[in-house]
Amino acid sequence: MSDYVPIPCIEHERLEFAVLRRQRLDLTWRDANGVEHRDSVLPVDVATRDGAEWLSLRSEDGALTHLRLDRIVVFAPV
Repeated sequence: MSDYVPIPCIEHERLEFAVLRRQRLDLTWRDANGVEHRDSVLPVDVATRDGAEWLSLRSEDGALTHLRLDRIVVFAPV
């Protein structure tokens, strides 16, 4: 069983729209240890797998990362 906590639908839709529009986001999230991170990212995809929802994103340095949506603290368009 997953410990994933679904995010509000409106936030999920905002992420999907950012993917469709190729809109960069200022994103703040917590890693598995609870450490907070912030970066300007390009969202690439929103997907469901392993009992959770995930955001695939490309960071400013070009690295592709997959982030669980319930780890996102806040995001806003750049």
